[in-house]
Amino acid sequence: MTDETKKNGPDTTAAENTTEAVASALEDAANQNAAEAPAPDAGQTTDPLGVLKAENAELRDRFLRLAAEMDNLRRRTERDVKDAKSYSVAGFARDMLAVSDNLRRALDAVPTEMRAGADATLTTLLEGVEMTERSMLSALERHGVKRIEAEGQKFDPHFHQAMFEIPDTTVPNNTVVQVVQAGFTIGERVLRPAMVGVAKGGPKPEASAAEPAGENKA
Repeated sequence: MTDETKKNGPDTTAAENTTEAVASALEDAANQNAAEAPAPDAGQTTDPLGVLKAENAELRDRFLRLAAEMDNLRRRTERDVKDAKSYSVAGFARDMLAVSDNLRRALDAVPTEMRAGADATLTTLLEGVEMTERSMLSALERHGVKRIEAEGQKFDPHFHQAMFEIPDTTVPNNTVVQVVQAGFTIGERVLRPAMVGVAKGGPKPEASAAEPAGENKA
């Protein structure tokens, strides 16, 4: 045993040996990785023109997407502005129709024979109510509110609301034969459907009544 070993003891020597072994193992691993790493291929150089083309294609794609989004936004904005102009008075118009209905009920409450023999005061009153009704409907029409012409038309659930059925064989089935309350549209939308009575039991349309030629029933 040397003096150095005696001085430091066996633990110091073992630590030094372990440190040297670890350092040697790390060096061997580094050398092995360096040997296994593929050498750079001199032919695989970056092509500046190809990079520019790729960037140009990417920018063009982004521009087209942005242009499409802006066009969609412009169309939505135009549609929203148009709808705001056309339908902003829908609530107010619906309330005014209730007033017009009351005016019409007041006029219908006076029988025809009473009108024929009415004095000047009653006649003037009825004419004033009629003028008020016409003026109100005319004002609503200037803002896009129009009456639905329902009587005599085929029943359409988009514009009509059936209240009852009337047996009538003189007109085709599902024909509107009576209007209980007038309906109105605003722009392209239904502001209020017409409440109607429809015919029941009339002749069927020719298209549905005709049978295919040459068909034999079992």
